[in-house]
Amino acid sequence: MNILRLVLLGLAALAAIICGVALLRQALPSNVPATASNASGVFRPSPAQIEAARKVLDEKLATAPDYAVFFNRLDKVFPDEYQAFLGALALRLALAGEIRSADVLMAEAARSLRLSRGLLAAKAGDPALEHIFELQATMLRALAAKDPHLCGSFLNGDDSQDFFEFSAQNRGLVAAMGIAGLEAIKDGEVKGIERPPPAGKDFDALEQALRAKGLETPEIEMLLDGKPSDPPIADAKLCRDGLIYLEALTGLPGPIRLRIYGFAIELMARS
Repeated sequence: MNILRLVLLGLAALAAIICGVALLRQALPSNVPATASNASGVFRPSPAQIEAARKVLDEKLATAPDYAVFFNRLDKVFPDEYQAFLGALALRLALAGEIRSADVLMAEAARSLRLSRGLLAAKAGDPALEHIFELQATMLRALAAKDPHLCGSFLNGDDSQDFFEFSAQNRGLVAAMGIAGLEAIKDGEVKGIERPPPAGKDFDALEQALRAKGLETPEIEMLLDGKPSDPPIADAKLCRDGLIYLEALTGLPGPIRLRIYGFAIELMARS
């Protein structure tokens, strides 16, 4: 089974929808000007430059109060990680120039958290884990309402600069998803629930649920196995199928549903 398709709707769980490495590379500056150098010839910004960069970061975040809730919570729950993140980003900013938006900062923070602590989210209690996927359905509906093509690109895992525009227009939702992931990580750290991976019968139950909701074999094979549809499924229908996928998961018996949820988040944290 293609694990990418298993988690295609879980890609946003801890990092909103804009955590893709390719998108971040587009949005974060990568050129490094010659600001200062040490004896080894490695360029290093001065303390004053780093301090100025921290000020720029604070000013950028102040333009997005919705994100402040996430960053304040991150600072409270994992203060050392929060300061290390800001310090590393300030260094990068001092070396490379402007960061274009608060949405990029949110994406970078969420991605950093997903990679460093995301495995803990899979060990969270049932409510925290379920809330992540509830918000994913909300996110998918918002994407579908804005642009079926953008929704289709999201489900296909395609990179698109339009995601940053969408994020800027839906910062409350993006922040809520980031917070849900953060709270699941903290909950998993405390509770440490060990769930077994889903078995073949669990995926059989999911397939049956999808068929019961009207999906046919080509759509199910695309969702569960990553098999391309011929002809390709139209974006609007793909969005509808994605929502049906989430609804089908919701309708599964609790133990099956939570095994799949936990497995999806674990795979995402390792990617």
